[in-house]
Amino acid sequence: MNYTVDEALIILGNTPSTLRALLHNLPNSWIISNEGGKSWSPFDVIGHLVQGEKKDWILRSEIILSDAESKEFPPFDRFEQEETSKDKNIKNLLDEFETLRIQNLQKLKAFQLNSKKLDATGIHPEFGTVTLRQHLSTWVAHDLGHIAQISRVMAKQYKDECGPWTAYLPILNH
Repeated sequence: MNYTVDEALIILGNTPSTLRALLHNLPNSWIISNEGGKSWSPFDVIGHLVQGEKKDWILRSEIILSDAESKEFPPFDRFEQEETSKDKNIKNLLDEFETLRIQNLQKLKAFQLNSKKLDATGIHPEFGTVTLRQHLSTWVAHDLGHIAQISRVMAKQYKDECGPWTAYLPILNH
């Protein structure tokens, strides 16, 4: 499937309400549980998504589309939410994510993207040259990956309770 701005806008626009539907009114035990070790809880994931809205997707898109001589992306701290989310609750994070996402999708629309702009390039600190099309496609896949991650983390909270059905639930065995 090829990337299209219009389809990406739908998925990216649906993410905040999807996450709110999954997490709204849940006891904190569901929000802070993870898969063990240093794995992320739903709370951690939402905090990470907030940081992405602030420091990744649109910022890097603007760099690619700019007339700047250097198109190098600043590094993105994938764990910054460990500090920035400390004094927040899940409602705060969901509200902040939704607000930032609405603003960022307005900016994305304002770019008036076409094939030429989508083929423009920037320099990722790890991957080197990347196109705007790749960057924006990754934004969509990133959202969907984290929705799946949250669902998996939540499903695993009942893994021991599922008894023999665990064998038929791949989400519990990932």
